[in-house]
Amino acid sequence: MITDKHIEEFVNMAHRVGDAGLTACSSGNLSWRIGDEVLVSGTGSWVPSIRPEQVAHLKLETGEVLNGVKPSMESVFHLGVLRNRPDQTSVLHFQSPYATIVACMKERPKNLNVTAELPLHVGEEIPEIPYLRPGSPELAQAVIDAMRDHNTIFLLKHGQVVCGKDFNQAFERATFLEMACRIAVVTGGAYDPLTDAQIEDALFTFFGTHSKRTK
Repeated sequence: MITDKHIEEFVNMAHRVGDAGLTACSSGNLSWRIGDEVLVSGTGSWVPSIRPEQVAHLKLETGEVLNGVKPSMESVFHLGVLRNRPDQTSVLHFQSPYATIVACMKERPKNLNVTAELPLHVGEEIPEIPYLRPGSPELAQAVIDAMRDHNTIFLLKHGQVVCGKDFNQAFERATFLEMACRIAVVTGGAYDPLTDAQIEDALFTFFGTHSKRTK
């Protein structure tokens, strides 16, 4: 099912992540589900400059590698999230500057709903996973569990993970999270988040209902 054209498109997605400053050098990883197969950035690859021959091609259910390219050590949680979330096709683990600052803070902001984009697209509440060794089974399971009913999470002292119904939605969530964290850091916490009423109003304007909320 997966063709050279899909791999070329995946490479372009990864380069967009790098161009946006969401990853640097070998940090972060990306996946894209196509039917019952998945493309994942290869181990040791640099997402911002990944090449087609560095993209791993896997079976979704078993994780079997189909093209001989070793996937990222974080591929376990990518596959787990995609198995549990058939509504989502893309997972991005990133380490953008300001969001990663927030993930490393001793006293983190309690409310990042600084603009309507957060509750509408990213999530009103973002779960935090305590530091677990990158690539460990414990981290993979924690990410899989947290993303059963959330689209965005913080990995403390590490980075962030988002998923999306397609790459653009995952990219949008990552970008808006970085924007909110930049506001929080640059203002030193002296910002005025949206009230519950303002969030409800934004939800109604965008979705036509007060009940649809992003997690």
